[in-house]
Amino acid sequence: MSIQAITHVEFHCADATQSAADLGAGFGFTPDAHQPAPQPGLHTVHLHQGAIRLRLSSATREDHPVARFVARHGDGVAVIALGCTDPQAALERAERHGAVVLDRAGGLVAGFGDVALRFVADSPAEAGAASSEHLLEELDHVAICVPAGELAPVVQFCEAALGFHRIFGEYISVGEQGMDSSVVQSGSGAVTFTLIEPDTTRRPGQIDTFLEAHDGAGVQHLAFRTRDIAAAVRTCRERGVDFLSTPAAYYDGLTARLGETAIPVETLRELDVLVDQDHGGQLFQIFVRSVHSRRTFFLELIERQGAGTFGTANIKALYEAVERQNATASV
Repeated sequence: MSIQAITHVEFHCADATQSAADLGAGFGFTPDAHQPAPQPGLHTVHLHQGAIRLRLSSATREDHPVARFVARHGDGVAVIALGCTDPQAALERAERHGAVVLDRAGGLVAGFGDVALRFVADSPAEAGAASSEHLLEELDHVAICVPAGELAPVVQFCEAALGFHRIFGEYISVGEQGMDSSVVQSGSGAVTFTLIEPDTTRRPGQIDTFLEAHDGAGVQHLAFRTRDIAAAVRTCRERGVDFLSTPAAYYDGLTARLGETAIPVETLRELDVLVDQDHGGQLFQIFVRSVHSRRTFFLELIERQGAGTFGTANIKALYEAVERQNATASV
């Protein structure tokens, strides 16, 4: 009954066709050969790239649940589908540990705010999914913001209801802002949630802003793994994707802090890519500038060269970059 992987992510959008076109044009996602049968009041587009599967839906009538989700939160992740060896047993375990069942036949339970979890049968990735032809290979992790005071209960829920393990935790201070974080992971190691709550005793910051603009807990970003982040960034930029910038001072001290990097520092500087390392190796990451109307959801690209952690040394750089974006947007 254990959770093996994220089989797909379901987005609720104002316009699924346009969102799918944007993901295709910017990041290389391709529509599935076989699209779902039409449902009353709903338009859905299925996309894929590597082992990543996305399901984008928009409502064709105002009273549809998808329309209500978008009205409350804007476009965003509504369902995370968890591939299980025994979906029914996984649902029953979650229910025993307090999960609210939303759709028993559909294997759907409440997760984080209005983000639901769907238990489905795990299926092997398509042959050739990990191909050099793809810019993006798989979903590395999901970052989720929760209101103050809810981090510990959410971690407990993930441990008890989902069988995950807490593998990391850190308090993050960025200027006058503060936030607490925990990382939970499935026993398979293939499903990772980074959970973040704001410290309300300090100046309100980006997590507070997200929770207000999103109207509650939700997915802040998805991190897509790539085999070659330099090539992926260059290609996406050529296609019109805009990434967050990094101050030059960040790169000035890299060699002293990390020693030699697998990607030359000048290439990292050129592309605004961040780097961190742990005992296993190095990781490289960059964050896409949010195009969400509420400046909530965004994407991350990440390349791992042996590293198994999540670039915690780069979090300060990320949040400073987002601060600059928000300041520019408010002018």
